[in-house]
Amino acid sequence: MKLRLGARGSALSRVQAEWVARALAAVAEVEIVAIRTTGDRLSAAGAPIGWKGDFTKELDAALLAREIDLAVHSLKDVPSALPEGIAIAAVPLREDPSDVLVSRPRRVFAELPGESRVGTSSPRRRAQVLAARPDLDVSEARGNVDTRLRRLAEGKWDAVVLARAGLARLGRLEEICDVFPAEVLLPAIGQGALAVVARGNDRRIAEALTSIDDTNAHAEAAAERSLLAALEAGCHAPVAGLARASGGRLELTGAVFSPDGTRVLRESAEGTGREPAPLGRAVAERLLARGAAALLAEATA
Repeated sequence: MKLRLGARGSALSRVQAEWVARALAAVAEVEIVAIRTTGDRLSAAGAPIGWKGDFTKELDAALLAREIDLAVHSLKDVPSALPEGIAIAAVPLREDPSDVLVSRPRRVFAELPGESRVGTSSPRRRAQVLAARPDLDVSEARGNVDTRLRRLAEGKWDAVVLARAGLARLGRLEEICDVFPAEVLLPAIGQGALAVVARGNDRRIAEALTSIDDTNAHAEAAAERSLLAALEAGCHAPVAGLARASGGRLELTGAVFSPDGTRVLRESAEGTGREPAPLGRAVAERLLARGAAALLAEATA
């Protein structure tokens, strides 16, 4: 079987595509097709990213046009509502979803001096950093991992917050100065996971992708994405969620924040890995009952 695998042109996306190609080598010959996305163009220009499919829509269009057979994304970039005809066919084994701190000079989070400049483009990270350390100066940090690390070294910020998974896949774990526990920085929906998407009606490809699908990671992803969809929040909203599957059980924690981090709503629930979507909706209902909609409206006003 020959498969065309679509991926973005960034260093991280290429690494992810190469991993998928190697993992599928026993069942298919995989050709990687690089496709430049709106998100790539905006990021290169230093422009704001809307996040509603900016990193995925060109790949989705290529899939539907049958120019490629499957595509790989960082799951946190995938909108909660997929285009008609496209499905998440596999979620491989998940990397550690934690956020991490990289600082110059090297310091852990608690040791950053007051008014240190911390770079992040994520409202979720901004809110939680300020909730933990309101004395810090959190500022916008755009661009891919390499760009942000280079600007950190140039002195634009004193520290940046990144996903551990991206650094792990790029072989740059030595950059990490501190790892945030989920109690301090709850990760983004889907952080650390990959989504391999394909046409929903293509059973041949779906069967091939079962070889790289991880049951626990797929259940975690489904619960977290169900939470996001039920909150009707976009990828760039100050929403966090982390599901953990073990022994057939699934635990999900979700949170919504005010932009300045002064108000935090956090809820958890437990269920079975066989029914991840209802668990996500249950946590969302608890958050909405406590006023999550108002916080989300404030963040997008």
